[in-house]
Amino acid sequence: MKHSGLQREVLSLYRTCLRESRKKPANTRLHFELYARTEFDKSIGLDKKDFGAIEYLLRKGRRQVDMYSSPGIRDIR
Repeated sequence: MKHSGLQREVLSLYRTCLRESRKKPANTRLHFELYARTEFDKSIGLDKKDFGAIEYLLRKGRRQVDMYSSPGIRDIR
C-alpha cells in the first residue's frame, strides 16, 4: 500500500519518537514510549483530508520531540 506524503511524515515522526526513547535510561524508556503512543492515539480518528490539523500536529510533535530528546530530560509522566 502506498502512503501519501503526510502519512509518511506521521510515520517518520513516530519512528523518531521511538528512536529518541531508546536514548533514555532503561527504567524510564517505557514512559516515553507510552507518552508517544498516547499522543498519537489522541488523533487516530482525525480525517485524512484535514491537512491543516495534521500539519499543525506534525509541527507540535516535532517541537515536543526536540524538547524531550534533550539529555537533561530524564523522565516524562
